[in-house]
Amino acid sequence: MAGHSKWANIQHRKGRQDSIRSKLFSKLSKEITVAAKMGDPDPEKNPRLRLAVKEAKSNSVPKDVIERAIKKSQGGDAENYEEIRYEGYGPGGVAVIVEAMTDNRNRTASNVRSTFGKHGGNLGETGSVSFMFDRKGQIIYPASVGDADSVMMAAIEAGAEDVESSDEGHVIWCGDTDLADVSSALEGSLGESESSKLVWKPQTTTELDLEGAQKLMKLIDALEDDDDVQNVTANFEVPEEVMAQL
Repeated sequence: MAGHSKWANIQHRKGRQDSIRSKLFSKLSKEITVAAKMGDPDPEKNPRLRLAVKEAKSNSVPKDVIERAIKKSQGGDAENYEEIRYEGYGPGGVAVIVEAMTDNRNRTASNVRSTFGKHGGNLGETGSVSFMFDRKGQIIYPASVGDADSVMMAAIEAGAEDVESSDEGHVIWCGDTDLADVSSALEGSLGESESSKLVWKPQTTTELDLEGAQKLMKLIDALEDDDDVQNVTANFEVPEEVMAQL
């Protein structure tokens, strides 16, 4: 289960292969279509689209799928997606933010509320938990790009705010509106990143035991299985010995 190291344990990603990969491709394609429809279809002239394409490529989305998603945005039959954020609490009092992109607000709201209820959580009002997070740009590089000092220098020169380095890699943080510029600057000094995206960074985390972690994972899995849900973020931390049991 990726995403639970000391430097990046705010998002949970599942490892089931084919169906999960297909669902991920679909969600990344949807973001590309929406970004292209909202702005210019040329990634060089559209920062949001540029980041969406970059994230898709980092997840091995084929070039023709990316091109189709952009072309779809220019067609008269392109769906009108609405971006919605849901907030609530999961098992153990963990704060959860769900970002969705939907063409049917009622369907999505009903599904998200039902999923929270079935898995021991409670859906709250908008703003009920987001105050416990900061909206940030997150850029991830493998450890092989350099040592902590060299990456820190490159990040500072690129306009980043902070760097968290470990044996697993480097996580570079920047302001949400600076992500496209910082990401592009880092490409020049460090090369292609593993991931560049906007995230909700928790100000504090809640540590979970084995039972709490299992319950929360089921909630996050169920939310991520919803085709309308793009991202799920929670402010939890799982000790390494508990992760080993999971």
